[in-house]
Amino acid sequence: MFPVFTPTHRLLLAALTLVPTRLLCSSSAVPNIPNIAVYFGTKSRYEEVNPHLLQDVLSVNASALRPPPGESCYPVHLTAVIRHGSRFPTVKNIRRIHKLSELIRKDASKSSEGSVGWLRELRSSWEPWYTEEMDGQLVMKGRDDLRFLARRLATLFPSLLSEENMRKGKIRFASSSKHRCVNSMEAFQDGLHQHWSHQDSPPVYRHEVDDELMRFFDRCHGFVEGVENNRTALIEVEKFKHGEEMEALRRRTAEKLGLHFHRLTPDLVEAAFFLCTYELSIKSLHSPWCFLFDESDAKVLEYKSDLKNFWKRSYGHVINSLSSCPLFHHIFRTLDKAGRPRRSTEAAPEPASILIGHAETLLPLVSLLGLYKDQTPPTASNYHSQHGRSFRTSRIVPYAANLLFVLYDCQRGPRLQLLVNEKPEHFPGLHTQNAPLYRDVRATYRHLLDGCDFDKECEGRAQGRGPNTEL
Repeated sequence: MFPVFTPTHRLLLAALTLVPTRLLCSSSAVPNIPNIAVYFGTKSRYEEVNPHLLQDVLSVNASALRPPPGESCYPVHLTAVIRHGSRFPTVKNIRRIHKLSELIRKDASKSSEGSVGWLRELRSSWEPWYTEEMDGQLVMKGRDDLRFLARRLATLFPSLLSEENMRKGKIRFASSSKHRCVNSMEAFQDGLHQHWSHQDSPPVYRHEVDDELMRFFDRCHGFVEGVENNRTALIEVEKFKHGEEMEALRRRTAEKLGLHFHRLTPDLVEAAFFLCTYELSIKSLHSPWCFLFDESDAKVLEYKSDLKNFWKRSYGHVINSLSSCPLFHHIFRTLDKAGRPRRSTEAAPEPASILIGHAETLLPLVSLLGLYKDQTPPTASNYHSQHGRSFRTSRIVPYAANLLFVLYDCQRGPRLQLLVNEKPEHFPGLHTQNAPLYRDVRATYRHLLDGCDFDKECEGRAQGRGPNTEL
């Protein structure tokens, strides 16, 4: 069931989320951003990946579309796999936030209170305004994330995301069943409606819920039992959590807060860091919590998050990426249909497919495609050699992250371009071409197109959902 908000709650949420909307709509009002914001992992704002949007949230880079300059090409299909927008914390983190706040209020030393303004603010005036019924709900900033993304994509692809295609039901919209994804899908359609200058009348929302496609990980027995419920699958994360770098960070943070070291657990340190991320992503505020951490601290916490995602959702275990086979095959079946020659009597393929899910949806697919794969995997013991790693969730899956598959009709045949977060990205093995021939892309993934059997890889049965550990 969806959480029910009282009128009081609605007024509070409206007030809290109004600020970021106005800031983003202004070309001059750029909020005071903590310098550690680029290390927020899966809780990063989309603007940290594309900072130009802070000046103009509707600006598009048409040069990102790169079919061969000497060849006549035009786009015929767009598949967009999108993560939901900015959201409230989940219940697990809300409880940690309240525990941390209570700990500081009761047990923190008051000796240095007069000398550090941000610390005095935390102890005396900051209140934990998060309530459990907010549990992962999309916030107003999250709706704007998807509205503005829709408007930018409609500007880049006017012939595909057109009002006529929408009106005739030619564009496919599919979403995870989670409320933040459904609300993100509605916001995306709001954005298209606004782009076509129909801001007075609300759109008629149209989408299908498809958890088999967008929450494939719930159905994969091999993943649920082999990784999700397997205490040894994330052993590298546990080692790092209690390792040298995190222990030093705990001591520094405890000293700053005036707490005894043993009272501040690794989870509570992370909760303090998350408070910095949430206050920025929800309210565009440079929270006093951010002053607890310098850049080196933030890098340690980002690495802990990346370790978890690497071993739980990405290259750490083969089943992580193979669980996304249904989505992979769906994308290429759609591209096959859009790119093949048609008889005049056949119906035209859909011009666009908009699919909205989670970070857990995008990361396995990114890994199956072979993107952002480093030669040396991250472990608990090689933190200092991993600073230049490609696998950084802060850059790959912020809120509203997206993978865009753009199919062109060209003189030499169909070509396919991949964009990640609206920036060009090369397919593995095809680094010399921005938009390689589609047949060459298919050849690169032939082993997956001919294989990658979900029932075989996942042992053919879905056995429960496992614990709620969504990002």
